[in-house]
Amino acid sequence: MADRNPAPDTPELRARWGSFEWTPANKKTADYHIAKYPEGRQKSAVMPLLDLAQRQVGEETNTQGWLPLPVIEYVANYLDMPVIRVLEVATFYFMYNLKPVGKYHVQVCGTTPCMLRGSDALFETCAKRGMKKGAVSEDGLWTLTEVECMGNCATAPMVQINDDNYEDLTPERLDAVLDALARGENPEPGTQEPGRHTSEPSGGPTTLKEMVDANHDYRGDWS
Repeated sequence: MADRNPAPDTPELRARWGSFEWTPANKKTADYHIAKYPEGRQKSAVMPLLDLAQRQVGEETNTQGWLPLPVIEYVANYLDMPVIRVLEVATFYFMYNLKPVGKYHVQVCGTTPCMLRGSDALFETCAKRGMKKGAVSEDGLWTLTEVECMGNCATAPMVQINDDNYEDLTPERLDAVLDALARGENPEPGTQEPGRHTSEPSGGPTTLKEMVDANHDYRGDWS
């Protein structure tokens, strides 16, 4: 699983990120989130602000983004919160990266449904590209993380890459997605099963077929 310890607080880290502050556009967005909450409850905006900060770091580094300690401190100061409280949120939720990541953060589900449907082979596919769990690849493109269930069991195995989910994967289909990303393309997210649209049964519906094209009333059929 992912290491939830923050990156070491070094002088180099402070030199790079100690002067972090919102861009004008992100400050407007941050204040928009804070304004959603009643007076005295502005600290409730900590999660969207951490996400916003991570995305700003990502834009500056051409990666998926992460949260250096000085950036976490900046968010804490912006919300008038103790730093430890913001750090508790950042370390609890896997949506926040606590160490540098690549341009594409490849999160492979290894929970039972995905494992039974072949996620081990997806890890092997990533390893063949030089990915190692918790590390940035030499070309800076990839970071590989094993995660717990992300709720796509009906279309297992699945992988989340940055903000998109790719489902019904095989090694060949995952390779195709990764090849497209490496070329700077945006492969279509969702199921990669030909002919499948969402999480309907593979091969089409097996029950309530009359509901596909019309609002069929089954009550007479069941009496």
